[in-house]
Amino acid sequence: MTDQQKRTTLAGLRAKKTAGEKIVALTAYDCLTASLLAECPVDFILVGDSVANVVLGYSSTLPMTMDEMVYHTKMVVRGAGGVPVIGDMPFLSYELSPEEALRNAGRFIKEAGAAGVKVEGSIDVIPAIRKITSAHIPVLGHVGLKPQSVLELGGYKVQGRTESQARRIRAEARALEEAGVFAVVLECVPRAFAGRLSKALRVPTIGIGAGPACDGQILVTHDLLGWTEKPKKFVKPYASVRAVAREAITAFARDVKAGEFPDAEHSF
Repeated sequence: MTDQQKRTTLAGLRAKKTAGEKIVALTAYDCLTASLLAECPVDFILVGDSVANVVLGYSSTLPMTMDEMVYHTKMVVRGAGGVPVIGDMPFLSYELSPEEALRNAGRFIKEAGAAGVKVEGSIDVIPAIRKITSAHIPVLGHVGLKPQSVLELGGYKVQGRTESQARRIRAEARALEEAGVFAVVLECVPRAFAGRLSKALRVPTIGIGAGPACDGQILVTHDLLGWTEKPKKFVKPYASVRAVAREAITAFARDVKAGEFPDAEHSF
């Protein structure tokens, strides 16, 4: 990444929307991945609570704790090289009260060095988001499919296909904008609806499974690299890292069993 790209700020994302310049974001859960993203034209890095599914083996994001999220965010900040890092506030870290939400958001800033936090934005938590933004902590909103609401939704399903769902998502997005978020993630909503909502909002929209009309896009880096076995419909794998890794590990095992590794070149 160039020096200019490293100077990208969260406050500058709205100017990108105005200029029609697409925003690029990816996830990271450790220092090594963050250091790789820091070499690329990425506008910000999200330490998603998706670490629960991708790295820790949980079936949902619900088990993640504040301590775990702060731990992973610390690692990412150390590798991010100046790229803004957003910490994802886990389930029950912001729903109990605005004061509790601010306390936990502050941990991401003070303990982990994050540049902001992400909050899944139902109408009920708007007071918590206002409390956080009033303390000058940048907040990334999230509407559409909200993984922390998976039990209520009955699974990971596209949202906004019915008029009632679309009304709810529009209301949540507008409330987030009024509460002072710097951008809104739109997850798993129909592309036409995402396009209309992106035009209606003053803040940028960051799509994931929401079509090309959003102001930016985010993916889980492991999915983009082809590290996961079964990518979701909205994921385009740009590499096949899992297959390459499997071949390398199999070749290593073959050489060890044949007594060909380590050889003289790789021994002291």
